[in-house]
Amino acid sequence: MHIEFLGAAQEVTGSCHLIQVGRQRILLDCGLMQGGGKVREGEANSEPFPFDPASIDAVVLSHSHLDHCGRIPVLVKEGFKGKIYTQRACQEMCRVMFMDAAHIAKRDAYTQNRKRERKGLSLIDPLFTTRDAEKALKHFRGMDYAQPMQIADGVSVTLFDAGHILGSSIVQLKLQEDGHTRTLVFSGDLGHAGAPILRNPTFVREADVVLMESTYGGRCHRSWEDSFIEMGEVLKEARQSGGNVLIPAFAVGRTQELLYLFAKHYKEWGMANWQIYLDSPMAIEATEVYAHHSHLYDAETREMWAKHQYRDLLPNLHITRSQEESMQINTTKKGAIIIAGSGMCEGGRIRHHLKNHVWREGNHLVFVGFQARNTLGRRIIEGATTIKLWGEEVNVAARVHTINGFSAHADQKGLIDWYRHFNDSPPLLLVHGETESQQALIEAIKPWTLARAPLPGQTLDLLDFFSPLQGGFKAS
Repeated sequence: MHIEFLGAAQEVTGSCHLIQVGRQRILLDCGLMQGGGKVREGEANSEPFPFDPASIDAVVLSHSHLDHCGRIPVLVKEGFKGKIYTQRACQEMCRVMFMDAAHIAKRDAYTQNRKRERKGLSLIDPLFTTRDAEKALKHFRGMDYAQPMQIADGVSVTLFDAGHILGSSIVQLKLQEDGHTRTLVFSGDLGHAGAPILRNPTFVREADVVLMESTYGGRCHRSWEDSFIEMGEVLKEARQSGGNVLIPAFAVGRTQELLYLFAKHYKEWGMANWQIYLDSPMAIEATEVYAHHSHLYDAETREMWAKHQYRDLLPNLHITRSQEESMQINTTKKGAIIIAGSGMCEGGRIRHHLKNHVWREGNHLVFVGFQARNTLGRRIIEGATTIKLWGEEVNVAARVHTINGFSAHADQKGLIDWYRHFNDSPPLLLVHGETESQQALIEAIKPWTLARAPLPGQTLDLLDFFSPLQGGFKAS
């Protein structure tokens, strides 16, 4: 009985962990690598899996962000024949994510092939197609929270609300082999307590070992109240400077939170002074999925939703699906709030808006989510004075704001608080975080447990790697 760390080990993206229980092989997540370098060119995601996809009996998916689910169509294309277990809302959201990713993969392959053809190189195929995505979706099996399900011999799974995005799950696996039982809990991505729309992450009590994300393991967010004040101040400053506001936003989660907050603070933030553009086809579809699952909202949002819908609450919201509608936005020189993907500025319509607006001093660029290393968003918040878009150097003259309090991830305090609700301080393995964040969290959590950050490709024996008396563990 062991677990092998094949992705998001001492890095943030590409979540993928392989569990062996007797003859059963269970995959936790199967996500895309995201960022720069080889990842930017798509090479890392095109490399063969470090296992035979046909040998995997089941996949358990924590949530629908592409760095957790984005290689599932590739897995199916290369021979996986089992079932994929996830929360029902996540299942619905994955259709949105897969179809959008397939269109991007087709476009990226076309762009690369034009370059390769000129160099006399062989052409490449898209990472996966819409047909591959449709085939993958047929393997999904939706689950409800807190309802255990036997998914393989010696393996049962229970999902709990992670509060990160709609349908996000904490995964509890009960594993049995040769009379031995172990309970493994995988946090997935934990939500930021107090976030708009969704409920707070569920506290889980029982585990023999915990895999926990550590994206913000080295810092604490500003309070929600301070973040709301900051957003109001940014909008006031932008009105006074007479420009537009660009918000790179993740299509699933952050976009819906922004729309909710703009509605809730409509008068306080002077939203009537703006024309708000939701310029992301994927975010538009994701917002519709959110509307289908209002039973997963927190109490305040359920009450608000019962009385209104988001289009009623934001009368100045414009939904721009087509490219022509998106291009028309760029004729607006002031008074526009443009929400567009991608959240890290690595693709999507936000790059076109950056090219048209980021060089103007009166404009404002507001980051409200995590920016991974080597992404365009990360370079901008670190002070880049010029950026390259489609081979053209563009000055960064717009005012850049980072409002970290809007993060959908738990911060260091939230991570520690969630962990401390487990009985008997089980051993803790940190995944989904950059090395600096993980080391900071390891130091901060020392009073309660011994934590480690597994290396990429490391295998740990789940029967023998920890001592119940000391709370320590060793690599197998």
